Amino acid sequence: MAGPEAVRWLCEMCGFIYDPEEGDPDSGIPPGTPFEDIPDDWMCPICGAEKSDFRALEPGEFPEM
Repeated sequence: MAGPEAVRWLCEMCGFIYDPEEGDPDSGIPPGTPFEDIPDDWMCPICGAEKSDFRALEPGEFPEM
């Protein structure tokens, strides 16, 4: 399970942030799924970008939402 220190990932195409604590239930990714465990064919739910178009956010790079 993802913990409070879980790394969030930014889609560099549209700005969507994948939060492991939330997952992407609409795409079959349950909450608590680390980004590394998402299938390679998963796509951004907003713009359809590939998993390779995401980058890890540094701690504090974006304020908590």
